[in-house]
Amino acid sequence: MLPGALQPLFWDYRAKSLDWDSDADLITARVLASGEWNAIQWLRRTLGDDQLRSWIEARHGRGLDVRRLRFWELILGLSNRRVTSWLREPGRQVWEQRVQR
Repeated sequence: MLPGALQPLFWDYRAKSLDWDSDADLITARVLASGEWNAIQWLRRTLGDDQLRSWIEARHGRGLDVRRLRFWELILGLSNRRVTSWLREPGRQVWEQRVQR
């Protein structure tokens, strides 16, 4: 079961029914995209930095805005060149331009 402080992030789910074993991908995505510092600390303790780095790399940072992706680049030691290439992917450019308006 998720800690109570994380439950507001899952307003569109029955938070008490979420389970780390079956919902780790959803939980990770939501905490990275919208979580405050206490949620991020919980995720790092739960997942570990190596797995967190692998999760972000496998998805090319999708779901994270530029600011958060650059934060994780610094914290997890992601390659600046790789992160920059992810940010230049055509599909991402369309999304970034859309949300800036």
